[in-house]
Amino acid sequence: MSRSSDDLTELQAQWASVRGKIRRKIGEALFKSWFKPLSLIRYESDVLILGVPNNFVRTRLIEEYHDLIKLTWKQHNKKIKSVEIVLTKDGSEKEDNSKPREIKNKKQTSISPTISAELDQRFTFSNFIVGKPNELAFAAARRVAESQNVPFNPLFLYGGVGLGKTHLMHAIAHEIKKRNPERRVIYLSAEKFMYHFIKALRFKDTVSFKEQFRTVDVLMIDDVQFISGKDSTQEEFFHTFNALVDQNRQLIISADKSPQDLEGIEERMRSRLGWGLVADIHPLNYELRLSILQAKEEKLQVNISQSVLEFLAHKITSNVRELEGALNRISAYSSLVGKEITLDMTQEVLRDLLRSSQRKVNIEQIQKKVSEHFNVKMSDMSSARRSRTIARPRQIAMYLSKNLTSRSLPEIGRRFGNRDHTTVIHAVKKVEELRNTDVSFDEDVEIHSRYCEYGTKCGDVSEAGSIS
Repeated sequence: MSRSSDDLTELQAQWASVRGKIRRKIGEALFKSWFKPLSLIRYESDVLILGVPNNFVRTRLIEEYHDLIKLTWKQHNKKIKSVEIVLTKDGSEKEDNSKPREIKNKKQTSISPTISAELDQRFTFSNFIVGKPNELAFAAARRVAESQNVPFNPLFLYGGVGLGKTHLMHAIAHEIKKRNPERRVIYLSAEKFMYHFIKALRFKDTVSFKEQFRTVDVLMIDDVQFISGKDSTQEEFFHTFNALVDQNRQLIISADKSPQDLEGIEERMRSRLGWGLVADIHPLNYELRLSILQAKEEKLQVNISQSVLEFLAHKITSNVRELEGALNRISAYSSLVGKEITLDMTQEVLRDLLRSSQRKVNIEQIQKKVSEHFNVKMSDMSSARRSRTIARPRQIAMYLSKNLTSRSLPEIGRRFGNRDHTTVIHAVKKVEELRNTDVSFDEDVEIHSRYCEYGTKCGDVSEAGSIS
């Protein structure tokens, strides 16, 4: 039997109190996700009827919060024997049957592939070159891909552009689908996530958006830094994050910085991003760059000398994309013009890339590396000591500072213990004289000069002849 209007008013007051208690108990985030859409329909025969607009929320409330709702209500009204949650549409009760579940699943099956970005078949674990800079990220990615359970949530990968974050994320998705094709995996960029969210708002279809993203087994968001400053998108991502973690669903996220260093991201979100395992990918070292080039050479099926590969590994230090791009360019050039790939040809073809990859060297860097090479103190560069073991390295450092920087002679002198510019001129002339008369000396200075010019370690010349 339905209640009178006075009784309904009393029930509404009880409902407001119940909602307040539940909000305080479970927290604001969970309350907004699951209880905000819940409304009071009626009360009859000691049964309380509550309504929600979709089966996704209804199922979650029944599975996780039914007892909480019932017990909290009974604190206000002991006459309530049971609580039912039904589907509603425009505030009216809808018949409770299995059709909504079936419809939702069909929609999800057809929509999920379009939401998820297409996976690159090249990006697998088998062709990911592992080295010290990326070994932790690689091991963590494999653990997540191969595990039946969630080992850490989320897995957060971060590093600079072109270091392999996207490769690892694609590899994880490939491996998961290979091991269990039934698992629902969505991979997309943060920009795409924002696009779909805005689209859902525009067409007033946020319910479908929530269903699609909060019912997957694995959600992978690439370049999460792009939602920086996007408050509404961050809010939705925050609730999606919480919903998936609560359901023990796997989250994998990448960014260009660690969670705590992400600017424009809310503190609560940065905190959650660091909950699981944070794995950074460091800039490539020489050994890893060389390994990548060797693997690429094998794949291209071209014959490139070791000296050319070593040259590229030394000169192109930014990221994998530029490294592989350089190899593609010289390989294509060789094939098109019919020339053998030599060091001279490589330098000619890649002169623009090599120029852009150069790092401007400063006087302090030159002093430091020359000091390291000759095993003298950095302070000796500015000291008054005039012994040959100190004076000669100092002269070489002055010479390199004159040739490799745009600094004036007086400024160079000041950086070497406030020496007069004439002292710098004398040092430059002395080094030039020795280069003309001593072949070993000339070769060693040239090595220093080349390495400094191209931004690599100018002290990396331990195998070169010593200077006396």
